[in-house]
Formats: sequence, structure tokens, C-alpha cells
Amino acid sequence: MPLISPRLWIVATPLGNPDDLSLRAREVLAAADLILAEDTRRAARLCAQCGLEGRRFLSFHDHNETERQEEVLRLLRNGHSLALISDAGTPLLADPGYRLVRACRREGLPVSPIPGPSAPAAALSAAGIPPLPYTFLGFLPRDTSGRENLLTAFAHVPGSLVFFERKDRLGESLAVAARILGPREVAVCRELTKTHEEFILLRLENSQTMLPDTLLGEITVIIGPPEVVERTPRPQVENLLHMEMQHGGKPRQVARRVQEAVHGWSGKEIYALIANHNKPDA
Repeated sequence: MPLISPRLWIVATPLGNPDDLSLRAREVLAAADLILAEDTRRAARLCAQCGLEGRRFLSFHDHNETERQEEVLRLLRNGHSLALISDAGTPLLADPGYRLVRACRREGLPVSPIPGPSAPAAALSAAGIPPLPYTFLGFLPRDTSGRENLLTAFAHVPGSLVFFERKDRLGESLAVAARILGPREVAVCRELTKTHEEFILLRLENSQTMLPDTLLGEITVIIGPPEVVERTPRPQVENLLHMEMQHGGKPRQVARRVQEAVHGWSGKEIYALIANHNKPDA
């Protein structure tokens, strides 16, 4: 009789400290016929640290998820037990696997979670910023316009915003966030559960001057909920817009300058005012 039933197991693995691997996760990884992993070498090191030798791995990441899917589904149809892990934490939240799980559900193939470590949950639990409600954004887009569009879409959503960011883009991302989201609390949480774990608590509007010059390791960012700021009256925004348009620049540049000088207006709303102003009959 198999130690675990045939299915796709979604297994949460440690963020950094191998002792955080649960007993149930250890049992599933030990008994699975195959472990699907973003980085098979990293997965092998984790298993070795946990005394799980002789495990079989199959790479499963953003760049091969589509081509691997049918192979994985075939193994599941044939009664194999497969464990899906990410590089760290709970799979799928900012990692590949969603399409595979969806395909399994459509075919009636069983999928079960093995819950455990999660960077957003760990950061929220210890940062001291309101944890509920919160919105998890995953990794922010690499390009500035993508980050602007995403943050603008969530600028008026109540609650905290949580996202992952790379150390070389953190400063720019916080600058974009400060411009779009306005004054808020922010926590930069790095190396969670590891030896050099650190929570850096700042004001978003001061982050450019208060953020350390060098940050290493994995970074989770929490931006606190919107703070009560009176929305700038429309006539005042329109007057400022008229003056800024006289200074010249592309509409997007004008909208950005105006947004930095007012409260409670998104870049999209200001851009709409510019478009209306530029109509022939305006």
C-alpha cells in the first residue's frame, strides 16, 4: 500500500530555515514518485539537508511549464504521486503551477495542498503593519510603466499591499509607489527566517533617503493601507493642469507632474482631464 495516495501534491517548503519543513511535507517528499521543482539543484540540496536522499526531480518553471504539462498529466493519469515545490515557500503564489493545477481540476485528477511557509504571511505577521485586508501583487513588473499601471490600479484599494521585489529595483519601485500611493507606512522585509533576517520600517514618502544603500537577499515589501488625505477639489486640479500644460511636455509627463502636486487623484483620472481639455470643442 502506497504511503501517500496518487495525486499532485502542492508542497510548501522553507523560506530559508530547513527546520521549517513540516513533518507532513517531509513524508510527501519522501514518498512521491517525482518532485517537480523550479530549480532541481536547489531542490536536491533541500532534500539532502532534510535527509531525503535518492529523490527524483523534474524541472518545472516559467519557461517550460507549457511543454511539461502533458507529460505531468500523463504521469498523474497513470497513478503516480507527484510533489510540486517552488524555490521557497508556498508554490503558485508567485511561481509556476497554476495552469497545471487548473488542468488537473478539469480532468478530475486530485490535487492536495501541504501548507506551510509563505513569505507574504510571514512578513505580515511580524511587520506591525495592518495585515487585514491585504492584496498580494506577486513580483512587480520590470518596466516603470508596468509598475505605474499596476500600482495605480490598486491605489484606492483599502488595506495593505504586499509584493516581492529584487534588490536592484527596490529603490525605483518605492519611488514609483510613493508618487502614486502617497504617504503610507512601508516595511521592507528581507531574508525571512534566515540568519540575517531584517524588518526595515519606513515612511514611503521618505524611503529614498532612509533606505540602506545595500540590501542583500530575498525581499518582501508591505505598503500600509491608504491614509486619510482629503481629495484635492477638481477646480484646483484643473487650474494646476492648465498651468502645467503651459510649461510643455507630453501628456503623460504633465499628468505625472500634476499628480505629484495633488491628493487623491490617480494618473488615469488626470490623463482623462488632459484628453478632455484637448478636445476641439473643449
